[in-house]
This record gives sequence, C-alpha cells and structure tokens, in this order.
Amino acid sequence: MNVLFVTSEAVPVAKSGGLADVAGALPKALDVQDVKTSIVLPKYGSIKPQYLEHFSRIAEFEVGFGWRNQYCGLWRGELEGITYYLIDNEHYFKRSGLYGYGDDAERFVFFSAAVLEAGPYYGQKFDIVHCNDWQTGLIPFLLRTRYEFHPDWSQSRSVYTIHNLMYQGIYSIDNMKELLGIGDKYFNAEGLEFFGNASCMKAGLQYADKLTTVSPSYAEEIQTAYYGEKMESLLQYRREDLIGIVNGIDEKMFDPMTDTHLIAPYRHSLSRKKKNKTDLQAEMGLPQDADVPLLGVVSRLVEQKGFDLIIATLDELLQDDVQIIILGSGDEKYEKYFYEASLRHPTKLRFWLGYSDRIASRIYGGADLFLMPSRFEPCGLSQLISLRYRTVPIVRETGGLRDTVIPYNEYTYSGNGFTFTNYNAHDYLYTVRHALQLYSDQEVWKRIVDNGSREDYSWNRSAKLYKKLYQQLS
Repeated sequence: MNVLFVTSEAVPVAKSGGLADVAGALPKALDVQDVKTSIVLPKYGSIKPQYLEHFSRIAEFEVGFGWRNQYCGLWRGELEGITYYLIDNEHYFKRSGLYGYGDDAERFVFFSAAVLEAGPYYGQKFDIVHCNDWQTGLIPFLLRTRYEFHPDWSQSRSVYTIHNLMYQGIYSIDNMKELLGIGDKYFNAEGLEFFGNASCMKAGLQYADKLTTVSPSYAEEIQTAYYGEKMESLLQYRREDLIGIVNGIDEKMFDPMTDTHLIAPYRHSLSRKKKNKTDLQAEMGLPQDADVPLLGVVSRLVEQKGFDLIIATLDELLQDDVQIIILGSGDEKYEKYFYEASLRHPTKLRFWLGYSDRIASRIYGGADLFLMPSRFEPCGLSQLISLRYRTVPIVRETGGLRDTVIPYNEYTYSGNGFTFTNYNAHDYLYTVRHALQLYSDQEVWKRIVDNGSREDYSWNRSAKLYKKLYQQLS
C-alpha cells in the first residue's frame, strides 16, 4: 500500500504548530505497519540548509490553475527513512513564514494543483492521498473532478483529516472561481459554497472518501452546533465516513531519559525528577524548594487554551503554597497580564514570553502538574508529553483531553490526572486545589504518576487504526 501524505508542514522540515508533529511522526509509525508513506509539502524559504542538503530536484513542469501557468520544481529527499517531496515555487513559498499572507488562497490552490500535476514525476503511484487541514482541502475535490480519469490518480482514494475545525480557509466565491477556473455549478450547498463564501476545508469534507479527526470525542463534538463551526450539518451527514483517531507523540523525541535539556535523566524516579525541578526553579529565579508544588504551562496564549479561567483564579491560587511557570506567546492581552502578574508575584510566578524547545522540555521535566483547561481541544499533544515526563495533567473534559486524561479515583486508585467538565473558573480552581491536596500525600501521588506511566502514548496504536482505514478504501 502506497500513501501520499499531503501537508503544509512537517517536522523536521517546517513547523508552525502541532500539525507538523503529526505529519513528521505518523508516516514513520505507518512505515512500521508496512504502509509505505511519502510526505509532500511546500519548499519554504525558511527550511534550514541542513535538511535541504538531503534533497535534489527531480522534475520541472508548469502548473495551470485559473488563467495562470506557474513554474513548479519537484524535489525529493529522504529523512529518517521517509521519502519527502517538496513543491518548489519561489514566488509563493520563498518567504520567512508559512502562512498569514494576503495571497494564501492563491498559494495553496497552486500547491494543491501542483501536488496532483506532479503525478508522473513521483516515480510511484499512490493508493491513498491523505490530506490535512484547509491548506490541502481542495485536493479531494480536484481528485473527484479534474483528475477523476487521470492515469496517475484514477485509482487513488482520499482521506481528509481535520486537525482544528476553526481554521477553514474561507475566501470569496469570485476569488476561488478565478483561481480554480470553475463555474457556478460547484458553488452550492453540495459543493464549496459556505455562507456566501467558499471554504477550502468544506471541499475536503464534501469530497474526500473518508474523514478523520484527531480524537474520538472531538469527532462527536464537531457534529454539534457548539463545536461545529457551522460545519456540523455536513459532518452529521457524513458521520458514517468520520472517525476520530487520537494522535500520539514521538517517544524518542520526548523521552526524559535522553532529553539533553534536563540535568537529571529519569524514567520513574520522582527523586531524580525533583532535581530537574530545583534546577528549573533556579534558572527562573524562583525559591528552590523540591516540595512546593510546581505547575507548568506550555501553550499558545489564545482563548481556546482556557487562559480566561487561569487569569480569573490566578491571584487567589497564588495565595496557596504553589509556584507556576508559563511559557508561551499569542494574544497581547494575555502576554501583558502574565507579565504584570509575574511582577506582582515575584516568588511564585514566572512568565517566559515566546517559545523555546529547551524551556518547554525543562517545564515538562521539572513541573509536578501541567495546566491545560482548554475551552476546546481537538487532540492536544501537551498533555501526552506531560504524561510521558511523569507530570500530572489538569485538563477540561473536551476533545482529546477527555480521551487521554482519566480523572484519578480515590476509591479504585485508577486514573492518571485531574479533570473538570464545565468551562467555569470555580470548577477549574476546585480541581487544581484538589490536585494540590493529593500532591501532599506522597504515596497517593506516586500512584497517580505510576498510573500515567503505564499508558502507550506512541503512534503505534494510531497507526494501526489509520492502516485499517486505508485498507477499507484500497
């Protein structure tokens, strides 16, 4: 079975968010399951030379879309045993960033068309074309329409994965007509039309043979008006073709035994973990105390992640014997609040603006608890990483958080974390304080941490489910 994994980002080549982690790790896990998977993404200007040196150009051709004929180069390389293809056009992709440009619609219509126009040059045919998020949503549409009888694609089937339904690639109908070179017949309720505009994501949801999203709970949630982002009716209609498969993490990349950012490698030893805690406290300028509970946050600072709950209760929580370290950037109002809060509570709160792999690893490795009270969360990787680092998560029961964090039960001694249901500041604070209360009981805490260590957070289980899905189509 041959799979072409189409994505706008993939580690280690290009990354802006969690999609890149999925795209970099899942193909490797599929390879172990005897599913030969190749990855194709744009050749961005920000790709580091150390990765580009593994690639060579294998083809040059023109891509026609709308009235345009644009140059395209196809590059091929191998990284960590996986074949990568890069779609090259400097006008569209030789930029410092990945997204957020005024011509993003044109850039990713070109990318979608180029992926399919490159069919004769890959050197192999693909049984499955696996597309991800709005940037590739037009590919299932093109496979069903323009390339339905193309010799390289006529036997291919498509899978479309929703990583976050909020980002839908919505543009004007006139713009998409002009870019795709198509007429009114495709811009209706059964096509690309979406509340008076055109949606790239809707194209994927409408035309792909199978749909997936990144957790079973999120698959259920997005069929409701609260989570559905106005796509709930279509998702209900396609519910027989929709499956939720929880993401995994790369356990070699996230391993407290080999993480070079930690001063004390550990697996199950909480005493060694505490050495990382006091070392982190020292770097952050907090009082060094191995026994004070340390709460960590590694996140984009956006409403989705539940920061309104954290802010509403922060001053009250910091009256307790507790420390908090927050790493992230995002909305200015949150950045400003946490900066000012760190000045008000210099011995209890530290805020690191921006992102750093080193600091993230040190928070996962040094914190006792990890805060993730998201308003919604398709899957979430941070709670899986925290469990891998024996850091107990506190989450709201939504999406992938509900599927991966099981509340600790004091009667059955089961569960690997702490959860609350309602998006409510009092419920959140109550749950945090309940966790802090149990933290003070060393034996109970060891049991909770041990429960978390027994789970398989790798891509192995997920890859088996994707293979099963592919087999249904081939």
